[in-house]
Order: sequence, then structure tokens, then C-alpha cells
Amino acid sequence: MNEIKLSTRRREEFIRLDEALQRLASEQNWRKGLLLVHVPHTTAALTINENGDPDVPRDLIMRLAVLAQDPAYRHAEGNSDAHLKSSLLGCQLWVPLVDGQLRLGTWQSVWFCEFDGPRQRQVWVSHVEEAGV
Repeated sequence: MNEIKLSTRRREEFIRLDEALQRLASEQNWRKGLLLVHVPHTTAALTINENGDPDVPRDLIMRLAVLAQDPAYRHAEGNSDAHLKSSLLGCQLWVPLVDGQLRLGTWQSVWFCEFDGPRQRQVWVSHVEEAGV
């Protein structure tokens, strides 16, 4: 397993991981298969979404804030909304790797989603080799 380290700067932000994942695949000489990308944090998440318009991540953060509002939360740390957002998006995803390149759609990027920053974060990446000929 490999690790990507991140430093987030705001309570909520999306950080593109494409370049870091591609660099890791190249350094490890991974040519084909799948990358399992996992976030070991309960107040962060991963998603694949549009990279062409910076309003998309902002809109996602805004809508998730509305969905996660509830004055009746009982969690003492005051970050229940961050836990809920993490659960809604999820902590892991798969990315295809073909001929040493991440295989994403034209406008897709892999995003690390911070919901309780700023913090030092980790992203764990494992490579699953494609079986067969």
C-alpha cells in the first residue's frame, strides 16, 4: 500500500488527486489494473466528479452543507455534519489504469473531500493487477 499526504487549508475543500495518483502509478510502474483509493478518516471522503468548472466542487460543498444541517446533533466534538458528509460520499473508490494512465472520463477527476479541516490527511492507494493475458 502507498500513501499520499495532504495538508488541507479550510474546514471544507475539495482537492484534486489526479496528478498525485498518476505520479504514483508512474513511479511504481503500474501499467494496468485498478487503483483502490481509500481515505482513513471519518470526516473526509472521496468522489469522482467534474474538473472543468470550479463551481461544481463549490456547489457540492454548498448542497452537502444544507443536507447535513441539524441542530439536534449530539456528537460532542461539534463535527457531526462532517461525519455525515463523509458517509454520504464514501471513503474509497476504484480507478481503472490502462497503459499506465488513469482511465477517467473527459471531465472527470478524483477529488479528496475535506469536511473538518484544516488537517493533515492521508490517502491510501493499492494497486490490483489485472488478471489474464
